[in-house]
Amino acid sequence: MSHNTERKEKNCLNCDTQVHGRFCHVCGQENIVTKEKFWSLAKHFVYDILHFDGQFFYTLKYIFTKPGFVARQYAEGKRASFIHPIRMYLFTSAIFFLIFFSVQRVNVGNDDIYAQMDNESRTELATAWQIKLDKNTKDTLLQKKISLLRDTFEKINPDDPIWQSESRSIQFGQRTYNSLPEYDSIQNTLADSEKDSWFQTLVYRQVIKLNEKYGRGNEGASALLEALLHKLPYFLFLSLPFFALILKLLYIRRKNFYYSDHAVFTLYHYILSFILLLIMFGFSALGGRTGWGIFTILNVVTVLSWPMYLYLQLKRFYQQSRLKTIGKFLLLNLLGFIIIVLLLVIFMLFSIFQL
Repeated sequence: MSHNTERKEKNCLNCDTQVHGRFCHVCGQENIVTKEKFWSLAKHFVYDILHFDGQFFYTLKYIFTKPGFVARQYAEGKRASFIHPIRMYLFTSAIFFLIFFSVQRVNVGNDDIYAQMDNESRTELATAWQIKLDKNTKDTLLQKKISLLRDTFEKINPDDPIWQSESRSIQFGQRTYNSLPEYDSIQNTLADSEKDSWFQTLVYRQVIKLNEKYGRGNEGASALLEALLHKLPYFLFLSLPFFALILKLLYIRRKNFYYSDHAVFTLYHYILSFILLLIMFGFSALGGRTGWGIFTILNVVTVLSWPMYLYLQLKRFYQQSRLKTIGKFLLLNLLGFIIIVLLLVIFMLFSIFQL
Protein backbone atom coordinates (compact mmCIF):
# COMPACT_ATOMS: atom_id res chain seq x y z
CA MET A 1 0.00 0.00 0.00
CA SER A 2 1.30 3.45 -0.93
CA HIS A 3 1.31 6.55 1.28
CA ASN A 4 -0.44 8.73 -1.31
CA THR A 5 -3.68 10.58 -0.60
CA GLU A 6 -6.87 8.62 -1.24
CA ARG A 7 -9.18 10.04 -3.91
CA LYS A 8 -12.45 11.57 -2.82
CA GLU A 9 -14.16 10.08 -5.87
CA LYS A 10 -15.12 6.44 -5.44
CA ASN A 11 -14.97 5.26 -9.04
CA CYS A 12 -11.96 3.10 -9.93
CA LEU A 13 -9.82 4.86 -12.54
CA ASN A 14 -8.83 1.49 -14.01
CA CYS A 15 -12.18 -0.31 -14.41
CA ASP A 16 -14.71 2.35 -13.31
CA THR A 17 -16.16 0.11 -10.56
CA GLN A 18 -17.53 1.81 -7.45
CA VAL A 19 -14.84 1.38 -4.80
CA HIS A 20 -15.65 0.58 -1.16
CA GLY A 21 -12.47 1.31 0.76
CA ARG A 22 -8.99 2.09 -0.49
CA PHE A 23 -8.71 -0.74 -3.06
CA CYS A 24 -10.96 -1.78 -5.92
CA HIS A 25 -12.51 -5.18 -5.21
CA VAL A 26 -12.61 -6.01 -8.94
CA CYS A 27 -9.14 -5.16 -10.30
CA GLY A 28 -7.26 -4.42 -7.08
CA GLN A 29 -6.01 -0.96 -8.06
CA GLU A 30 -5.46 1.50 -5.20
CA ASN A 31 -7.82 4.49 -5.37
CA ILE A 32 -5.29 7.28 -4.87
CA VAL A 33 -4.64 10.64 -6.51
CA THR A 34 -2.75 10.24 -9.78
CA LYS A 35 -0.64 13.40 -9.63
CA GLU A 36 2.37 12.92 -7.39
CA LYS A 37 5.08 15.32 -6.37
CA PHE A 38 8.68 14.29 -6.91
CA TRP A 39 9.21 13.94 -3.16
CA SER A 40 6.28 11.54 -3.02
CA LEU A 41 7.81 9.42 -5.78
CA ALA A 42 11.15 9.36 -3.94
CA LYS A 43 9.50 8.30 -0.68
CA HIS A 44 7.58 5.55 -2.50
CA PHE A 45 10.84 4.26 -4.03
CA VAL A 46 12.63 4.18 -0.67
CA TYR A 47 9.66 2.46 0.95
CA ASP A 48 9.63 -0.27 -1.72
CA ILE A 49 13.36 -0.87 -1.31
CA LEU A 50 13.12 -1.09 2.48
CA HIS A 51 10.03 -3.28 2.24
CA PHE A 52 11.91 -5.62 -0.13
CA ASP A 53 14.93 -5.69 2.17
CA GLY A 54 12.74 -6.39 5.18
CA GLN A 55 10.99 -9.29 3.51
CA PHE A 56 14.21 -10.58 2.00
CA PHE A 57 16.15 -10.74 5.27
CA TYR A 58 13.15 -12.00 7.22
CA THR A 59 12.76 -14.84 4.69
CA LEU A 60 16.49 -15.45 4.67
CA LYS A 61 16.57 -15.79 8.45
CA TYR A 62 14.06 -18.64 8.42
CA ILE A 63 15.63 -20.28 5.38
CA PHE A 64 18.82 -20.72 7.41
CA THR A 65 17.41 -21.36 10.86
CA LYS A 66 14.43 -23.58 9.93
CA PRO A 67 15.07 -25.63 6.77
CA GLY A 68 11.83 -26.22 4.88
CA PHE A 69 9.81 -23.87 7.10
CA VAL A 70 9.38 -21.02 4.60
CA ALA A 71 8.37 -23.40 1.79
CA ARG A 72 5.87 -25.09 4.13
CA GLN A 73 4.41 -21.76 5.20
CA TYR A 74 4.07 -20.69 1.59
CA ALA A 75 2.36 -23.96 0.62
CA GLU A 76 -0.10 -23.47 3.51
CA GLY A 77 -0.96 -19.97 2.27
CA LYS A 78 0.91 -18.00 4.96
CA ARG A 79 2.74 -15.75 2.51
CA ALA A 80 2.42 -12.10 3.52
CA SER A 81 5.57 -12.04 5.65
CA PHE A 82 7.83 -13.73 3.09
CA ILE A 83 9.19 -12.60 -0.24
CA HIS A 84 7.80 -14.44 -3.26
CA PRO A 85 10.07 -17.44 -4.09
CA ILE A 86 10.45 -16.53 -7.79
CA ARG A 87 11.33 -12.94 -6.93
CA MET A 88 13.88 -14.11 -4.38
CA TYR A 89 15.31 -16.69 -6.80
CA LEU A 90 15.81 -14.06 -9.51
CA PHE A 91 17.46 -11.69 -7.05
CA THR A 92 19.84 -14.23 -5.47
CA SER A 93 20.72 -15.85 -8.81
CA ALA A 94 21.47 -12.42 -10.33
CA ILE A 95 23.81 -11.55 -7.45
CA PHE A 96 25.44 -14.99 -7.60
CA PHE A 97 26.15 -14.94 -11.34
CA LEU A 98 27.29 -11.31 -11.21
CA ILE A 99 29.96 -12.31 -8.68
CA PHE A 100 30.65 -15.67 -10.32
CA PHE A 101 31.39 -14.27 -13.77
CA SER A 102 33.51 -11.49 -12.30
CA VAL A 103 35.84 -13.92 -10.48
CA GLN A 104 35.87 -17.06 -12.64
CA ARG A 105 38.74 -17.56 -15.06
CA VAL A 106 38.82 -20.22 -17.76
CA ASN A 107 42.25 -21.73 -18.27
CA VAL A 108 42.50 -25.28 -19.57
CA GLY A 109 46.15 -26.18 -19.69
CA ASN A 110 48.55 -24.06 -21.71
CA ASP A 111 48.91 -23.94 -25.46
CA ASP A 112 52.59 -23.02 -25.27
CA ILE A 113 53.75 -26.10 -23.37
CA TYR A 114 56.82 -26.59 -25.55
CA ALA A 115 57.87 -22.95 -25.17
CA GLN A 116 57.61 -23.14 -21.37
CA MET A 117 59.59 -26.36 -20.92
CA ASP A 118 62.81 -26.15 -18.97
CA ASN A 119 66.01 -27.69 -20.37
CA GLU A 120 65.62 -30.94 -18.44
CA SER A 121 62.04 -31.44 -19.67
CA ARG A 122 63.09 -30.70 -23.24
CA THR A 123 65.86 -33.31 -23.02
CA GLU A 124 63.50 -35.93 -21.56
CA LEU A 125 60.92 -35.34 -24.29
CA ALA A 126 63.57 -35.46 -27.00
CA THR A 127 64.80 -38.80 -25.64
CA ALA A 128 61.27 -40.24 -25.62
CA TRP A 129 60.70 -39.05 -29.18
CA GLN A 130 64.03 -40.49 -30.27
CA ILE A 131 62.83 -43.96 -29.25
CA LYS A 132 59.73 -43.37 -31.36
CA LEU A 133 61.86 -42.13 -34.25
CA ASP A 134 64.07 -45.24 -34.19
CA LYS A 135 60.97 -47.23 -35.16
CA ASN A 136 60.17 -44.88 -38.04
CA THR A 137 63.33 -43.23 -39.36
CA LYS A 138 61.42 -41.63 -42.27
CA ASP A 139 59.54 -39.22 -39.97
CA THR A 140 61.47 -36.07 -40.92
CA LEU A 141 59.09 -33.81 -38.98
CA LEU A 142 59.83 -35.66 -35.77
CA GLN A 143 63.56 -35.40 -36.51
CA LYS A 144 63.28 -31.62 -36.74
CA LYS A 145 61.37 -31.45 -33.46
CA ILE A 146 63.99 -33.54 -31.67
CA SER A 147 66.75 -31.30 -32.98
CA LEU A 148 64.96 -28.17 -31.80
CA LEU A 149 64.31 -29.67 -28.37
CA ARG A 150 67.94 -30.66 -27.90
CA ASP A 151 69.18 -27.22 -28.89
CA THR A 152 68.47 -25.70 -25.48
CA PHE A 153 70.01 -22.39 -26.51
CA GLU A 154 67.28 -21.93 -29.11
CA LYS A 155 63.95 -20.64 -27.79
CA ILE A 156 60.94 -22.51 -29.13
CA ASN A 157 58.38 -20.47 -31.04
CA PRO A 158 54.94 -22.02 -30.36
CA ASP A 159 53.53 -20.30 -33.47
CA ASP A 160 55.93 -22.19 -35.70
CA PRO A 161 53.86 -24.57 -37.90
CA ILE A 162 56.16 -27.43 -36.91
CA TRP A 163 54.65 -27.44 -33.39
CA GLN A 164 51.08 -26.97 -34.53
CA SER A 165 51.06 -29.61 -37.22
CA GLU A 166 50.64 -32.50 -34.83
CA SER A 167 47.32 -31.17 -33.55
CA ARG A 168 45.90 -30.45 -37.00
CA SER A 169 45.22 -34.12 -37.62
CA ILE A 170 42.54 -35.95 -35.69
CA GLN A 171 41.75 -39.66 -35.50
CA PHE A 172 38.35 -41.36 -35.39
CA GLY A 173 38.61 -45.12 -35.12
CA GLN A 174 41.28 -46.33 -37.52
CA ARG A 175 41.21 -43.27 -39.78
CA THR A 176 43.04 -39.95 -39.43
CA TYR A 177 41.72 -36.70 -40.93
CA ASN A 178 43.38 -33.31 -41.41
CA SER A 179 40.46 -31.26 -42.76
CA LEU A 180 36.75 -31.31 -43.54
CA PRO A 181 37.30 -31.80 -47.32
CA GLU A 182 39.54 -34.77 -46.55
CA TYR A 183 36.90 -36.28 -44.25
CA ASP A 184 34.16 -35.84 -46.86
CA SER A 185 36.41 -37.25 -49.59
CA ILE A 186 37.28 -40.37 -47.60
CA GLN A 187 33.67 -40.95 -46.56
CA ASN A 188 32.53 -40.71 -50.20
CA THR A 189 34.97 -43.45 -51.24
CA LEU A 190 33.78 -45.89 -48.59
CA ALA A 191 31.07 -48.50 -48.98
CA ASP A 192 27.76 -47.67 -47.27
CA SER A 193 28.39 -50.30 -44.59
CA GLU A 194 31.77 -48.69 -43.72
CA LYS A 195 30.64 -45.07 -43.64
CA ASP A 196 30.04 -43.26 -40.38
CA SER A 197 26.40 -42.98 -39.25
CA TRP A 198 24.58 -39.67 -39.67
CA PHE A 199 25.12 -38.84 -35.99
CA GLN A 200 28.83 -39.73 -36.13
CA THR A 201 29.17 -37.62 -39.27
CA LEU A 202 27.44 -34.70 -37.56
CA VAL A 203 29.72 -34.88 -34.51
CA TYR A 204 32.95 -35.72 -36.36
CA ARG A 205 32.52 -32.86 -38.83
CA GLN A 206 32.03 -30.39 -35.99
CA VAL A 207 35.07 -31.72 -34.11
CA ILE A 208 37.24 -31.40 -37.24
CA LYS A 209 35.88 -27.90 -37.79
CA LEU A 210 36.80 -26.89 -34.24
CA ASN A 211 40.21 -28.51 -34.63
CA GLU A 212 40.82 -26.41 -37.73
CA LYS A 213 39.52 -23.27 -36.04
CA TYR A 214 41.38 -23.52 -32.74
CA GLY A 215 44.39 -25.59 -33.74
CA ARG A 216 45.85 -26.86 -30.52
CA GLY A 217 43.43 -28.60 -28.20
CA ASN A 218 43.71 -26.40 -25.12
CA GLU A 219 42.36 -23.33 -26.86
CA GLY A 220 39.33 -25.24 -28.09
CA ALA A 221 38.74 -26.78 -24.65
CA SER A 222 38.89 -23.31 -23.08
CA ALA A 223 36.38 -21.95 -25.60
CA LEU A 224 34.02 -24.86 -24.91
CA LEU A 225 34.29 -24.44 -21.14
CA GLU A 226 33.70 -20.70 -21.48
CA ALA A 227 30.57 -21.35 -23.53
CA LEU A 228 29.30 -23.89 -21.00
CA LEU A 229 29.86 -21.56 -18.06
CA HIS A 230 27.90 -18.76 -19.71
CA LYS A 231 25.00 -21.17 -20.19
CA LEU A 232 25.04 -22.08 -16.50
CA PRO A 233 22.12 -19.73 -15.57
CA TYR A 234 19.94 -21.35 -18.24
CA PHE A 235 21.14 -24.80 -17.19
CA LEU A 236 20.12 -24.28 -13.57
CA PHE A 237 16.82 -22.64 -14.47
CA LEU A 238 15.97 -25.52 -16.82
CA SER A 239 16.82 -28.06 -14.12
CA LEU A 240 14.24 -26.54 -11.72
CA PRO A 241 11.11 -28.20 -13.20
CA PHE A 242 12.93 -31.56 -13.44
CA PHE A 243 13.92 -31.40 -9.77
CA ALA A 244 10.32 -30.55 -8.86
CA LEU A 245 9.09 -33.42 -11.04
CA ILE A 246 11.31 -35.87 -9.16
CA LEU A 247 9.82 -34.64 -5.89
CA LYS A 248 6.32 -35.04 -7.33
CA LEU A 249 7.08 -38.66 -8.23
CA LEU A 250 8.71 -39.41 -4.88
CA TYR A 251 5.73 -38.01 -2.98
CA ILE A 252 3.04 -39.02 -5.47
CA ARG A 253 0.90 -40.54 -2.71
CA ARG A 254 0.79 -37.21 -0.86
CA LYS A 255 -2.29 -35.84 -2.63
CA ASN A 256 -2.26 -32.61 -0.62
CA PHE A 257 0.91 -31.52 -2.42
CA TYR A 258 0.58 -30.16 -5.94
CA TYR A 259 3.37 -29.84 -8.47
CA SER A 260 3.53 -26.10 -7.68
CA ASP A 261 4.27 -26.93 -4.03
CA HIS A 262 7.23 -29.07 -5.07
CA ALA A 263 8.36 -26.23 -7.35
CA VAL A 264 8.26 -23.79 -4.41
CA PHE A 265 10.32 -26.24 -2.33
CA THR A 266 12.83 -26.45 -5.21
CA LEU A 267 13.07 -22.68 -5.59
CA TYR A 268 13.92 -22.17 -1.93
CA HIS A 269 16.52 -24.95 -2.07
CA TYR A 270 18.16 -23.34 -5.10
CA ILE A 271 18.10 -19.98 -3.31
CA LEU A 272 19.95 -21.52 -0.37
CA SER A 273 22.41 -23.16 -2.79
CA PHE A 274 23.27 -19.79 -4.37
CA ILE A 275 23.86 -18.27 -0.94
CA LEU A 276 26.04 -21.19 0.22
CA LEU A 277 28.13 -20.90 -2.96
CA LEU A 278 28.59 -17.17 -2.34
CA ILE A 279 29.71 -17.93 1.22
CA MET A 280 32.21 -20.46 -0.16
CA PHE A 281 33.51 -17.85 -2.63
CA GLY A 282 34.04 -15.53 0.32
CA PHE A 283 35.88 -18.16 2.36
CA SER A 284 38.09 -19.01 -0.63
CA ALA A 285 38.92 -15.34 -1.21
CA LEU A 286 39.76 -14.79 2.46
CA GLY A 287 41.83 -17.97 2.54
CA GLY A 288 43.77 -16.84 -0.53
CA ARG A 289 44.47 -13.42 0.95
CA THR A 290 45.35 -14.50 4.49
CA GLY A 291 46.72 -18.00 3.92
CA TRP A 292 44.78 -19.20 6.98
CA GLY A 293 43.72 -22.84 6.86
CA ILE A 294 40.61 -22.12 8.91
CA PHE A 295 38.84 -20.89 5.75
CA THR A 296 39.50 -24.20 4.02
CA ILE A 297 37.93 -25.97 7.00
CA LEU A 298 34.93 -23.62 6.86
CA ASN A 299 34.49 -24.41 3.17
CA VAL A 300 34.50 -28.13 3.92
CA VAL A 301 31.91 -27.62 6.67
CA THR A 302 29.76 -25.61 4.24
CA VAL A 303 29.91 -28.38 1.64
CA LEU A 304 28.99 -31.04 4.21
CA SER A 305 26.10 -28.95 5.53
CA TRP A 306 24.53 -28.82 2.05
CA PRO A 307 23.11 -32.37 1.94
CA MET A 308 22.24 -32.22 5.64
CA TYR A 309 20.20 -29.09 4.98
CA LEU A 310 18.34 -30.79 2.11
CA TYR A 311 17.46 -33.71 4.39
CA LEU A 312 16.10 -31.33 7.04
CA GLN A 313 14.13 -29.47 4.37
CA LEU A 314 12.49 -32.69 3.23
CA LYS A 315 11.77 -33.73 6.81
CA ARG A 316 10.06 -30.47 7.81
CA PHE A 317 8.26 -29.77 4.53
CA TYR A 318 6.80 -33.23 3.86
CA GLN A 319 6.61 -34.28 7.52
CA GLN A 320 7.35 -37.95 7.08
CA SER A 321 9.27 -40.36 9.29
CA ARG A 322 13.05 -40.25 9.47
CA LEU A 323 13.46 -43.57 7.65
CA LYS A 324 11.17 -42.58 4.76
CA THR A 325 12.85 -39.19 4.48
CA ILE A 326 16.31 -40.77 4.31
CA GLY A 327 15.19 -43.18 1.58
CA LYS A 328 13.63 -40.41 -0.50
CA PHE A 329 16.63 -38.16 0.14
CA LEU A 330 18.92 -40.82 -1.38
CA LEU A 331 16.60 -41.39 -4.35
CA LEU A 332 16.29 -37.64 -4.92
CA ASN A 333 20.06 -37.25 -5.07
CA LEU A 334 20.49 -40.25 -7.37
CA LEU A 335 17.77 -39.19 -9.80
CA GLY A 336 18.89 -35.57 -9.59
CA PHE A 337 22.44 -36.60 -10.50
CA ILE A 338 21.17 -38.52 -13.55
CA ILE A 339 19.10 -35.53 -14.69
CA ILE A 340 22.07 -33.17 -14.22
CA VAL A 341 24.35 -35.44 -16.29
CA LEU A 342 21.79 -35.71 -19.10
CA LEU A 343 21.22 -31.95 -19.17
CA LEU A 344 24.97 -31.36 -19.08
CA VAL A 345 25.47 -33.61 -22.11
CA ILE A 346 22.72 -31.76 -23.98
CA PHE A 347 24.17 -28.36 -23.11
CA MET A 348 27.67 -29.52 -24.04
CA LEU A 349 26.52 -30.72 -27.47
CA PHE A 350 24.61 -27.50 -27.94
CA SER A 351 27.73 -25.49 -27.00
CA ILE A 352 29.96 -27.50 -29.34
CA PHE A 353 27.69 -26.78 -32.30
CA GLN A 354 27.57 -23.08 -31.39
CA LEU A 355 31.34 -22.57 -31.43
